[in-house]
Amino acid sequence: MSGRDRGGKVRIKAKTRSARTGFQFPDGRVHRLLRKGNYAERVGSGALVYLAAVLEYLAAEVLELAGNATRDNKKTRIIPRHPIGLIKTLFSYYWST
Repeated sequence: MSGRDRGGKVRIKAKTRSARTGFQFPDGRVHRLLRKGNYAERVGSGALVYLAAVLEYLAAEVLELAGNATRDNKKTRIIPRHPIGLIKTLFSYYWST
């Protein structure tokens, strides 16, 4: 009876939430931090997936722009100055208008 239920149907192997979402960000950690942060009494499972997606997107954008700034400076390693200068530029652009 390996892999079969009582009804004769093949049981589908369980997938973790991280495997279903396919994100690089740890959704279990995001869920834990949402629960412990006193944001709400109950946290839905869709909220943590959405937040993990937003965080992953923002991190990818900042890293891409920092990589471009690094390449423009003819360097091969991102140092903290690259993303910090980039974020300052973005904030000054958005808050000046």
